[in-house]
Amino acid sequence: MATNLPTTGIEPQTERRPEAHPDRWPDRLRRSAVVLLGGLLGLSAAVVLGGLSPSFASLVFLCIVAAALVPWRLRQDMPASEDRIGLRPAETPVAQALVSGMPEAAVLLDRAGRVLQFNLAASQLAPALRRNELALFALRSPEIIAALRQAISTREPQRAMYVDRVPIERWMEVIVTPLALPAAFGGTESCLMMTFHDQTPLRRAEEMRADFVANASHELRTPLAALSGFIDTLQGQAKDDPKARERFLGIMHAQATRMARLIDDLLSLSRVELSAHVRPDAQVDLVSVVRQVIDGLEPLAKERGVTIATQLPDTPVVIAGDQEELLRLFENLIENGLKYGASGGRVVVALNDDQPGEGTGETRVSVRDFGPGIAPEHLPRLTERFYRVDVVDSRAQGGTGLGLSLVKHILNRHRGRLLIESVPGQGATFTAAFPHPKASPLP
Repeated sequence: MATNLPTTGIEPQTERRPEAHPDRWPDRLRRSAVVLLGGLLGLSAAVVLGGLSPSFASLVFLCIVAAALVPWRLRQDMPASEDRIGLRPAETPVAQALVSGMPEAAVLLDRAGRVLQFNLAASQLAPALRRNELALFALRSPEIIAALRQAISTREPQRAMYVDRVPIERWMEVIVTPLALPAAFGGTESCLMMTFHDQTPLRRAEEMRADFVANASHELRTPLAALSGFIDTLQGQAKDDPKARERFLGIMHAQATRMARLIDDLLSLSRVELSAHVRPDAQVDLVSVVRQVIDGLEPLAKERGVTIATQLPDTPVVIAGDQEELLRLFENLIENGLKYGASGGRVVVALNDDQPGEGTGETRVSVRDFGPGIAPEHLPRLTERFYRVDVVDSRAQGGTGLGLSLVKHILNRHRGRLLIESVPGQGATFTAAFPHPKASPLP
């Protein structure tokens, strides 16, 4: 019974000695005896009828004996070579190496669907795979069974999608490709190669795109509907009512501002995602950026009755970054603290530079508010697009639901990370952490 090796998913080929194939040796002895007998009879006839010298005939017979028996002895001395010649094409070390080296799950089958080879990725995907057993026993998905049977009957490539729900839900694509492996001395062996491709990232990206379009459309439609409604009202009943006109124009201005901000956030997010693979290399002073943002938000702080306390160093703290993106990042974090933590009366902005000058550690800028805080179940989803803890309150505050998502993407581009800590009733702390650049090696 075949044994499945957990390390590679492929059984090692043990060296087969000539004794493992005793049925071959009677045939070889029979062929050698026929050659020797034929040579003896031919030489005897030549001596009797043709006048051939007996001594010369004896010499020729000895050559025939050597030609018949020496190759047999050489085959006994080189069992490894003979063993390789006797292997099926799908069992050769080359086939094993090719299947093992494939980056995705791969299973090599014979024409009946029995497993010949499989790699580590395949054994992890289907632990029940066993050599010399039908693949259908380990791969029970109806889509796989249908594709495999179709490939066996038609000898044409087949492709199928299926969902693997254990241990986690994954969308997989299986491709069954008929192969004709060449044998060492001519001919071919018909096989089937099954390869598995994980389509989960593409599927989830497509779902995210669809959700994003739906959410963005909804968010834009709400202020647009308000604008259209008030315009119709002003053109009708409220045309000659100064008080109603003044109030409606104020609402329309607020809705137009909200829509403009949403579009601005969407464009900013798209720009950051477009350049996510390029790390910014300009030298930016974080202390200067944070102070500039605080100065710009001072009117909002006075309007909300919130004091902004700072704990910033007097000396510059320089990192490699994009100044415009960093301004947007800290504007979102501090503005959120002023809006949602206004009940605490103050917001603390602090900068800590761990292990400066050593090429390790992080530079952290934290924004802490003393408002109502955030429940633990909401923390993992705060950076999702359009996710809000309280939809009504967020819209009342003028939020778009994209601020923290934009913060996360900007930090990703700067190779940083966002830390969120909150205890309900004790406020929340949002920390942007930037890695120190690696020290250059000494010349």
